[in-house]
Order: sequence, then structure tokens, then C-alpha cells
Amino acid sequence: MLNKQTRSLLFAGVAALAVTACGADDVASPGEGNIIVLPTPAPAPAPTPTPTPAGTPAADCPTGTANVGTITTGNGEQARNCQVSGIIQGNLVLPKRPNTANTIYSLSGGVEVGVDGGAQGVLTIEPGVTIFGSSGGDFLLVNRGSQLFAEGTASAPIIFTSRQNILGTSGVDSIGQWGGIVILGRAPISDCATGGASNPGGTRTDCEAIVEGPSNAVYGGTLPNDSSGRMSFMQVRYPGFEVSPGNELNGITMAGVGRGTFFQNIQVHNSSDDGVEWFGGRVNGKNLVMTGIDDDSVDSDSGFKGHNQFVLAVQRANGGDHVMEADSNGDEDAEPRQDHKLANVTFVSNGGDHVILLRGGGDYAFYNSVFNSPAACIDIDSATTIQAAGAAADENGPPVFQSLFMSCATAFVDDGNITVAQIQTIFNAGTNNTSAGTSSLANVAAAFPFINGANENGVTPTAVNGINSFFEDVAYIGAVRDANDTRFQGWTCGLYANDCVTSPTIG
Repeated sequence: MLNKQTRSLLFAGVAALAVTACGADDVASPGEGNIIVLPTPAPAPAPTPTPTPAGTPAADCPTGTANVGTITTGNGEQARNCQVSGIIQGNLVLPKRPNTANTIYSLSGGVEVGVDGGAQGVLTIEPGVTIFGSSGGDFLLVNRGSQLFAEGTASAPIIFTSRQNILGTSGVDSIGQWGGIVILGRAPISDCATGGASNPGGTRTDCEAIVEGPSNAVYGGTLPNDSSGRMSFMQVRYPGFEVSPGNELNGITMAGVGRGTFFQNIQVHNSSDDGVEWFGGRVNGKNLVMTGIDDDSVDSDSGFKGHNQFVLAVQRANGGDHVMEADSNGDEDAEPRQDHKLANVTFVSNGGDHVILLRGGGDYAFYNSVFNSPAACIDIDSATTIQAAGAAADENGPPVFQSLFMSCATAFVDDGNITVAQIQTIFNAGTNNTSAGTSSLANVAAAFPFINGANENGVTPTAVNGINSFFEDVAYIGAVRDANDTRFQGWTCGLYANDCVTSPTIG
């Protein structure tokens, strides 16, 4: 394509030739020389019009937020930037406004909902709202006793993202551009900073801890059915921040969160730390998507007891750690013992560490699942992780694998702890398991391979509703049955098109 200067010189030359050819002094009389007819010059291409920003910025900001001007997104939209800061006490609603009053919300520093042990707060975010942070110091924290209601829809998800993504400057490899989301609850945990094992095998009446990331934020308690609110159809793009060495903000941190919390249809994309990490608690989750995570996509510890179904995790290319890691912070005798059960998961590693690492003396189970990696599939550490049921008051025994299809370069890993033979014995104790299959996972639109093919759909699934009523019985393994399975379509980014780098639509 010609640059601007070259086009200007070319157009000037053509104009000069046209004047010379067509001026009065150059019209030849009959019989006087030859009449030269110059070819009609091609019309100059029309200049590319300057995009007209869609919609109109709102004139003001909702109550409880601060007007900090306007922002123009990477797709040309203009929006009023309404900033949220400090501590939210009482009720704050972030409304979705029409495109005649475009509004976007931003976090300024660590925004807290409620005060632990003090005034409670409720933050409600309407479907289609976009919220951004500008740096790692910008994050959202919900304290114990307070609640977040962030319920989008499949066609209007709530999007938490970075300022760079709003401006259209995030790339496919961008990570860690703002802090993330931290939810703190009052459900039981096992690793205490204060208190002790006053009720081993059940709830601890005095066990609390300081959460990873924010300073002096406390989680844990005695309320297994505690509710921290409702979160659904929500994207969290480009989060993660190292506060100090080994102390990092995840995409979403669920610490001591109770089973009264609704947590479904959630995506974390390109987190520099974990995707979702559960520290104790009892919350269940369904329809969870982790894409491009640079540490562990799924991480559970500190006595977490919960169930997850339809979990799709695809690690970032040539990066990431384990797709899933589970432990108890090195305290293998901690009570309550961890119990994490997962059904219909598809875990895809792209060259990082093993697909799953299970350790710390917890109980784990995988049903109707698919593991894929150019490296290894399963690593299990610690004799307490594989010991027989009954050795502890709430112990279920060694890990359970049922209807698991694996296609990894190495099925089982012996890193000087539990041997390959021991892991294989545990794996073979399950039914309908394949340790060395050939992946037939498919992708769409140059996205990640995550859709079942003939080999995955050839596995007979295990009935799981009888294991726990939270689980649904479906006639396939893995998170996505085939190309007609629309479970994750519409409300996610990056799976069906390379659209996570695109600025979210505001209006």
C-alpha cells in the first residue's frame, strides 16, 4: 500500500499532466500535429472515514461512584468512566446503561465490600456491565459477611478486565494487567493462622487465616452454608499480580466460601497466577472455563470440600504450571481433610507441567473426564494422599478415577515420591479408564482443541448424580460433547474466536 507522501506526489503529478493535456493552449487546430488523448486517470481512493464513536457517554455517574471523565475504547466507543474506590457499605448498584448513556466502571486501588467484623456491604452488578483495573493494585475484595451479586446472562456477560484491554492494546500473550477478585467467607478451613483443631473431622470453631494477596484480610469460620452472593456469566480477563514473592492475587480467590454461594458460568482468561483457587470452604461450581493461565488453572487447598462439573481448562501455550494442583499447604495432618470431586472436566496442557498434581493428604475424585498433554498426565505425592479410608475421621481413601480418557506423552509420573506402579494401581481400580489413548479433540476458528471427538465420545460415562446431587448425569465424558454443544458459547471469549483481545462492547 502506498504511503501518504507517495500518494500525494503521485496525485500532484497526475493533476499536472491533466492540466497540460486539457488547457486551451494545448488544443491542436485541424491539421496541426497529432491530437494526443491521455488516458483518464483512475479516481483517487476515497479516504478512510474516521470511525464515529458508537453511542454517547453518560453525562454523569451513578450514586456511589466518581466521575473521572470519559474513555474511548479500542473499538471506538466513548463511555463515561465511573470510578469505584474505598469500602462499600450498604448497597451499591452498578447499572447497565443504554448506549445513549455509555458507562464503564473502574476500580481504584483495593475496593472492599463491607468490613470484616463490622458494617456489611452488598455490591450488585447488572448484566452487560464492564469493569476495569489499571494496575496490579486494583482489585475487588468481598469481606466475610458481605456479598457480591454479579449475575450476567449468556448474551450479556459481566466483564472484569484491564485498562489495556479496554483501550485495545492487550495481546494474546498479555497477562497480569490488574489485580483480580477475592471472595472471603465464613465456612470451615483447615490451615489456621489463629485457633486450633477444636473439632477434628468436622468444623473448626476457631480456625481463621489471612488470605493470600491482600494485606490482613481474614477468612474462615464455622458456617458451611454461608453465602457470599451469586456470580454467573462472568468473565475475568488479564488478572493476577505478585504482591510479594510467593504472595499473589489469582484471577478469582475463593477463601472460606460457603455452599450457599452460587458460582456458575465463570471464565478466567490469561491470569498471571492461578485461574480459580479455593482455600477451604464448601462452595460448589459448574461451567467453569480457564484459558491461558500462567500458573495452575484449578487450585484447591486448606481443607476445601466441594464439587465442580463441566470444567474446561486450557493452559497457555508453552507456559503454565499444572492444569490442576491440590494440596494442604504442607500440613498433611490438617483437619478437615480436603475432599474435591470433579466431573466432566477437559484439562489440556500446552507444554507446562503435569496435567494434575495431587498431594497434601487430601481426597480427590475425577469422573467422566479428559486429560491431554504433550507431557505427563498424573503425579501423586505423599503416602497420606493414597492411604486407605478411615485413617482420619473424614478420609475417603486414595484418589478415584472413573471414565477418564488420557492422551499424554507419559501417563504417570514418579518424581521420587509415589511410584508409577502405585499410581497405575489406583487408576486401574476405576472402570472405563484409558491411560494411553489418542486424542481426537477438535477446535474451532483457530481456537484451542477442547471439543470431544470420536475417541472421547467412545468412553462410557459413569453415573454421578448418585455420588452427589449437585452433579448432573450426562451421556458423555469431558466438558464439551461436540460442536453442537453450546454450553460455553456466547458468554466466553477466546474459545470460538480470538476475541479476548478485542475491547468489550460498552453500548
